[in-house]
Amino acid sequence: MNTYEKLLQHQTKLSVIGLGYVGLPIALEFAKHIDVIGFDIKEDRVELMRSGQDPSKEIESAEFANKSIEYTSNIEDLKEATFHIVAVPTPIDEHNLPDLTPLIKASESVGKILKKGDIVVFESTVYPGATEEDCIPVMEKASGLSYPQDFCVGYSPERINPGDKVHTLTNTVKIVSGDSPESLEIIAKTYELVIKAGVHRAPSIKVAEAAKIIENTQRDINIALMNELSIIFNRMGINTFDVLEAAGTKWNFLKFHPGLVGGHCIGVDPYYLVHKAQQFRYHPQIIRSGRFVNDSMGFYVAKQLVKKLIAAGKNVLDSRVLLMGVTFKENVSDIRNSKVVDVITELQ
Repeated sequence: MNTYEKLLQHQTKLSVIGLGYVGLPIALEFAKHIDVIGFDIKEDRVELMRSGQDPSKEIESAEFANKSIEYTSNIEDLKEATFHIVAVPTPIDEHNLPDLTPLIKASESVGKILKKGDIVVFESTVYPGATEEDCIPVMEKASGLSYPQDFCVGYSPERINPGDKVHTLTNTVKIVSGDSPESLEIIAKTYELVIKAGVHRAPSIKVAEAAKIIENTQRDINIALMNELSIIFNRMGINTFDVLEAAGTKWNFLKFHPGLVGGHCIGVDPYYLVHKAQQFRYHPQIIRSGRFVNDSMGFYVAKQLVKKLIAAGKNVLDSRVLLMGVTFKENVSDIRNSKVVDVITELQ
């Protein structure tokens, strides 16, 4: 009997390490079908979830009811599980370099409770190679086990879109990968328990990592183009949205719009790809340019506002500005990497 079959028979458990906006939804969804242990290092967050509250304010209290799940901040409790999902943040530092600290610490924690035959699947967005080159050696050292003889590893990138009630966890196709045909099949079947839209079996872990990171990089570049066009058209005295409405009448025009690009995905992930590319002695021009444009937009918006104030005959130093909405996107509570902060900073 393999791990998937044991999960179905409630002979083992699945653990989710990191109960943020990615980890908690997947944990609750699995808990409808199998036994789950949800782990987070912050006890105050764990207490909220025990009382049926989502710290990220994305999930209704009713969704916590009638689920086979226990919440813990004690890593030792994860020894009851044999299938582990790691869903921790992968931010960048002040120099726009990847900060793998949360991922490395999570790998160490998993390594401490890892047993022979366990499966570990990473969902955090990383550059191609991070799972095998950065995470596995840490788990080997912490566990004293040898890979791949003693445990299996997979990668299944998260596709959670905060604030989106249409494209949900269950109705969005999920990429899965494993370190062997056998582990891939177990991982795929396990995710198929909760992903109604089905899964896409990637041929390797690196392919799955790369697919995830270009999803956000492509979107970042497209928005950067719209932002650059908006700057050009503004100088020409042309309304950008009128231009986009007209251009959008063609069947193959991609309907992106200018705006602030913040948050912990689109505004972060391209830097991971840039970092890895440079290790291979390639310096990405388009990706870097797109990041520069989007990272500059908060300051540009503030400067345009000051010009409007002057044109309206206002005394800029005596003016007061009300900013309505500080999170990185609408209908979410998350302010991480919000570019609204750049607008505020520039106005100050």
